[in-house]
Amino acid sequence: MKTAAIVPAFNEASRIQAVISVLEWVPFLNETIVVDDGSTDDTFSCIHAVNGIRAVRLARNVGKGGALAAGVRQTDAEILVFLDADLVGLRPDHVRQIFEPVRSRELDMCVGIVQGGRTAWTDNWQRWVPAISGQRVMRREVFLGAPGLERTRFGVEVSLSRYARLKGLKVGRVTLRGVTHVIKEEKLGAVRGFLARLMMYGDMARCLAAVPVEDGSKGRRRYQM
Repeated sequence: MKTAAIVPAFNEASRIQAVISVLEWVPFLNETIVVDDGSTDDTFSCIHAVNGIRAVRLARNVGKGGALAAGVRQTDAEILVFLDADLVGLRPDHVRQIFEPVRSRELDMCVGIVQGGRTAWTDNWQRWVPAISGQRVMRREVFLGAPGLERTRFGVEVSLSRYARLKGLKVGRVTLRGVTHVIKEEKLGAVRGFLARLMMYGDMARCLAAVPVEDGSKGRRRYQM
């Protein structure tokens, strides 16, 4: 089955290379697509310079949900591997851990929970609220079936988890030991990072509170944000 990795990136010029270099060594990936979500730094140049990586540049920032959707439109892969651009400690075997349960059809969606990294903050949040993790693998039809993802911004993972629960899909977790994130306060400073974190939590809360309504024209559910 054709498999594609999709990595959304916004102002990750100093971090994206670490993730891309790992994906080059994952043998089951047929392609890697990195979506520059309207960055104002050199993120696109860093992506574009790497052979074998498909670089997609969005003219403006549309948020994580929109960036993932843009990446999915660039491939016909049957299995989609979503990874964040600011991961630290990622190894090829971590990617295999979240890929294998979906490849074998044991799960419809597999979520990777980062643990054992350098920040207890990240570890604890991933443990307490695994639905927020951006490290996940699913079949193409699962992503395409979830309504309104392009408008979810940082709530995209919450929306995907909620959709899977409503549909009764088989979702499981694996622990990615030794993997962590660069947190927003490190990227932007204490004040700007904290404000960015509040905005992210706001996106998640809006998606969690979205009301499912019937869409009679298409015969399926959508969400009223």
